[in-house]
Amino acid sequence: MDRITAFIDQSSYAASVIEHAAWASAATGYGLDLVHAVNHRRGPAPVDLTGAIGLGARSTLMESLTKHDEAAARLAREAGQALLDEAVARAREKGGVDVKARLRTGDLLSAVEDTEPGSRLLVLGKRGEHANFAAGHLGSNLERVARAASRPILVANREFARPQHAVIAFDGGASAGKAVSHLAKGKLLRGAKITLLNAGSREDGLAAEMDAAAAILTEAGHTVDTAFRPGSPESVITDFVGEVGADLLVMGAYGHSRIRTLLIGSTTTAMMRACRIPVMLFRPETV
Repeated sequence: MDRITAFIDQSSYAASVIEHAAWASAATGYGLDLVHAVNHRRGPAPVDLTGAIGLGARSTLMESLTKHDEAAARLAREAGQALLDEAVARAREKGGVDVKARLRTGDLLSAVEDTEPGSRLLVLGKRGEHANFAAGHLGSNLERVARAASRPILVANREFARPQHAVIAFDGGASAGKAVSHLAKGKLLRGAKITLLNAGSREDGLAAEMDAAAAILTEAGHTVDTAFRPGSPESVITDFVGEVGADLLVMGAYGHSRIRTLLIGSTTTAMMRACRIPVMLFRPETV
């Protein structure tokens, strides 16, 4: 089944996630599923008050807590459905194809695992509703999903703009190869300019691989440039996308060499924070 799956919550990124997903749906012709995972957590276990209050009072307290928890869960589901109803209307307005809402119970990672077999692309916001935006923290679920997902992931920034120029961080690894193959075969970036960027020099030995990748994308109809810029991947990529006005960064989530280091641990977080455009992630296992 060819679907695009977008995960939305109450965060300030939700509108952008919907618009990115609607754009991807319209560009590819794939149906769009909007998923909201209600992860209602039961309140803490009641303190053992056996010795402090009587049995009757304790039973009354337990009953009240249970009713309170059930009411909170019901409200969370109702709020989630209302969120989805608005999201579906917005996605259809923005051109989404065969848009459907899916309200789920559980955490985000479980929702991703259950829905990705029928998905061609997963769309998430850079930060979720519980992320500390003021501190610049990324959503805690983002890296977990990026490590586990077997589909390409489009990480939306706060404001949507139709991508016209994508930069692929190219290190010659399997993830970068997956990215080139997917973009060449797919319709998502049809008509967009693509630049292959390596944080190194042409003499480092990747020139032939870079030229081969550029040829694949050119044959697919893209206007392609290549660029080598020596330096740390984080600063090279961040500076380059700003310099050329790129509006989408494509990266291998678990590639080789310095870019692999870039995408694991704290450096990954720093890169995602610094990059103000949407990021598309591929892994060697991406299908």
